[in-house]
Amino acid sequence: MASTSKKATLSSFSAQALAQDSVSVSAPRASMVRDWSSDQPPKNAAIASLIRPVDPLAETSSNTSSKGITAMPRPQTSHPLDPLSPAEISVAVATVRAAGPTPEVRDSMRFVEVVLVEPDKNVVALADAYFFPPFQPSLLPRTKGGPVIPSKLPPRRARMVVYNKKSNETSIWIVELSQVHAVTRGGHHRGKVVSSRVVPDIQPPMDAEEYAQCEAAVKAFPPFKEAMKKRGIDDMDLVMVDAWCVGYYSDADAPSRRLAKPLIFCRTESDCPMENGYARPVEGIYVLVDMQNMVVIEFEDRKLVPLPPADPLRNYTRGETRGGVDRSDVKPLQIVQPEGPSFRVNGYFVQWQKWNFRIGFTPREGLVIYSVAYLDGSRGRRSVAHRLSFVEMVVPYGDPNEPHYRKNAFDAGEDGLGKNAHSLKKGCDCLGYIKYFDAHFTNFTGGVETIENCVCLHEEDHGMLWKHQDWRTGFAEVRRSRRLTVSFICTVANYEYGFYWHFYQDGKIEAEVKLTGVLSLGALQPGESRKYGTMIAPSLYAPVHQHFFIARMDMEVDCKPGEAFNQVVEVDVKVEKPGGSNVHNNAFYAEETLLKSEMQAMRDCKPLTARHWIVRNTRTVNRTGQLTGYKLVPGSNCLPLAGPDATVFRRAAFLKHNLWVTAYARDEMFPGGEFPNQNPRIGEGLPAWVKQNRPLEESDIVLWYVFGITHVPRLEDWPVMPVERIGFMLMPHGFFNCSPAVDVPPSACELDAKDNDVKDNTVPKPIREGLLAKI
Repeated sequence: MASTSKKATLSSFSAQALAQDSVSVSAPRASMVRDWSSDQPPKNAAIASLIRPVDPLAETSSNTSSKGITAMPRPQTSHPLDPLSPAEISVAVATVRAAGPTPEVRDSMRFVEVVLVEPDKNVVALADAYFFPPFQPSLLPRTKGGPVIPSKLPPRRARMVVYNKKSNETSIWIVELSQVHAVTRGGHHRGKVVSSRVVPDIQPPMDAEEYAQCEAAVKAFPPFKEAMKKRGIDDMDLVMVDAWCVGYYSDADAPSRRLAKPLIFCRTESDCPMENGYARPVEGIYVLVDMQNMVVIEFEDRKLVPLPPADPLRNYTRGETRGGVDRSDVKPLQIVQPEGPSFRVNGYFVQWQKWNFRIGFTPREGLVIYSVAYLDGSRGRRSVAHRLSFVEMVVPYGDPNEPHYRKNAFDAGEDGLGKNAHSLKKGCDCLGYIKYFDAHFTNFTGGVETIENCVCLHEEDHGMLWKHQDWRTGFAEVRRSRRLTVSFICTVANYEYGFYWHFYQDGKIEAEVKLTGVLSLGALQPGESRKYGTMIAPSLYAPVHQHFFIARMDMEVDCKPGEAFNQVVEVDVKVEKPGGSNVHNNAFYAEETLLKSEMQAMRDCKPLTARHWIVRNTRTVNRTGQLTGYKLVPGSNCLPLAGPDATVFRRAAFLKHNLWVTAYARDEMFPGGEFPNQNPRIGEGLPAWVKQNRPLEESDIVLWYVFGITHVPRLEDWPVMPVERIGFMLMPHGFFNCSPAVDVPPSACELDAKDNDVKDNTVPKPIREGLLAKI
């Protein structure tokens, strides 16, 4: 369900670049097994024979720069992974509209989504190697006689989901953006249609413009006005109509019609735009809206449930909370970075500490992180992941009563996380030096709009990184942790979700979701109670529900482009059986199980055995001879609490397991299929793909991690919910030869304290008597 505020489908965003130095990095490469047992060149002749340096670039003409990178005859202005620019979006829309055979067809086109067609991985590698800084020729395989560098990259392409409002058909178009000029310069604004096809038996995601029109249609419907009068409401300006997709429960919900079943709420004051209207749900009114023609096609006032009385604690704006007095003892907290940030940004390319990656954005997923790599000294650039994003979220409710049993929102697939993103100019949780990225998108009618400050990039202090104090001498070493955070926030009807990717100095990557916003409530008859929720106020209750998020991680642990040398092992900690080698009955150990195929790799969390999963490179070892890897460490998690035959599983069977592992396939992007809205097909997406049972012992691995939270509402969640956090961690596991954070320097205050300590302690501190007994 999307907010009815002015939004539209996101398909791209722009950024102003900070200054950046170009860095040329090359890494050793082995034909079979890379052995990175030392930061120094290998002394063992056998190992040295396996590690061959990358061939130097071929001799070039005067067009070659001083650093050996071929100068392009025509500079490439957009990296292949950069989101579409406003000019590119305009070209794509104009091209598709012009391809309509008749004026009637062109006028009926509604643009649900315009997004970049992400190129093959080898094209990305070519761009990173020779076209964009930091130039990394070691990304490409060696060729006899030196590399062959093309003069330009393939043209960028846009993929468009177009809904025909007259015919109720949805089509997918691919447009080549070979001729794009700045809109301000005028000129040619036409691309080339590569392909188009009608997708039968589906409904695309809803758009905010449709939600606004739906609200107007319902409020203008005479029987609805009469029903509201029975509840004491004559002023339609007080009424809020939140259109929810109908899901799929029977043939009546088939995608032959574009349908919505709204939820109704009512404010108490027409002159208070910030009043919490969700505090007065309207129960008993059934409405079905034809979203294609924007008319009410079914209506029934089934049961007269009195509106809940106005709750004096319903509002959350300044001066209206808990008696109308805000706290007065909160002092300012300022984060100051007098020398600026430690990160550097060039377009969408980010460098921080030893991390580098690219930022992307889509209407459905929101933030996307590409080409995640770590610069590891003499080992050079070491890849961790090709693409990280949140690809779906599902919110099933646990009340079997009308209308709550139909609350099974697919907030990404039915509405779009990206297209419901905020401008952080209106409120941002970031502090310090912040780099923002804007979002450009197409609205429903094809115009280009912008969400300013959509994505936030900043550094955060994160407490202690590591510490040890020598008890004999009293001297201590301590380092403070810092992390780089990339985030965006979206509103989907009553709830807010913040999506975060944190990068740490010790090689960890954390995915985090912050949940806040307003509870979706129900109204009860006076004196009625219901066990499927929590009473929040008189006649007002909050149903139990769950929030599930699906992270898709296209892993590339220590892989060069084109390599498929990853595998996944499951690790469980087992208790050794008594006797034999366990005479003291204290033994336990980590047991590994290789996940050899997709059907075997449908796994669940198991906290009792500290279960986690490691993605390993099958041909690269660390200094102990173990395969290098990154492990997925679950945070708090749950599984669906619905029964096995629950209707929600028709479209969301992927919720039945916490982890799925698949071999990479370009078109396998969304766990419930591309179009979950009114989808009549059972088990589409992940459950169908894994039936191929592709081998995983050495493959291009994609992890799908399903993590959720079960929300039993509290009174303390009202009127606006304090943030709940949920997520997981990607941690290096044998990826490095020692702690990668050991080289983090002390902070200035630590150095000052140490200098003072040395002045005051020219001799070692005496050992305390209590410690002598330990020696």
